[in-house]
Amino acid sequence: MGVLTGRTALVTGASRGIGRGIAERLARDGARVAVHYGRSEAAAKETVAAIEKEGGSAFALGVELGVPGDAEALWEEFDRHADGLDILVNNAGIGGTRPIEQLAEREFDAVFAVNVKAPFFILKHGMPRLRDGGRVVNISSGLARTAVMPDNMAYAMTKGALDILSRDLSKVLGPRGITVNSVAPGIIDTDNTAPLLSSPGGRRQAEAISALSGVGEPAEVADVVAFLVSDAGRWVTGSWVDVTGGSLT
Repeated sequence: MGVLTGRTALVTGASRGIGRGIAERLARDGARVAVHYGRSEAAAKETVAAIEKEGGSAFALGVELGVPGDAEALWEEFDRHADGLDILVNNAGIGGTRPIEQLAEREFDAVFAVNVKAPFFILKHGMPRLRDGGRVVNISSGLARTAVMPDNMAYAMTKGALDILSRDLSKVLGPRGITVNSVAPGIIDTDNTAPLLSSPGGRRQAEAISALSGVGEPAEVADVVAFLVSDAGRWVTGSWVDVTGGSLT
């Protein structure tokens, strides 16, 4: 029996990358996992199939984030499959990878709509569904605390806002025994970082940033999330957890 057996988890942006790694890990630990996706239904179904192949339980939820009514639509769909929630991982996000001189206002608004507004209102509408003793993990970024990639300024700003949300919400939900934490990955080998890592010298540059001289894998982020949402993480809340491989040292 897994350490999360009997619990229900929702992971946003779980069809690929870090989100998929987290969904698969929580399922292996026994949780029933809602695999949220925005547009890639095929990838989400592939994730669900992979979880079920290993004996886990999962279902897909398709809701676009960053548009009016997204949080309400997400919970309406979730309620068709489950009657309560124990673990919420806000992982879905988009990048704003242009220098400030080139970033258009609509692009700025879009990255904040998905990375900040969506998780805020997902949490607002999700709190009544979240059982006492539950867990919330917001996936932040090491870029919120370093200027190593200034062209990601707008994206980094959204993650800084998410960190404040985690800190303050921990006080709101603490009386119910619910923990809220931010987990901040560094450069992780995913589809999103493929252009950087496959560019000439890109992987070498990424490895040089890390004290461990490497590039992380989704499973390494998932392991930290798994600890925080387990009983072992019951006394950790309001925290910012560095999972950058030492990129901030």
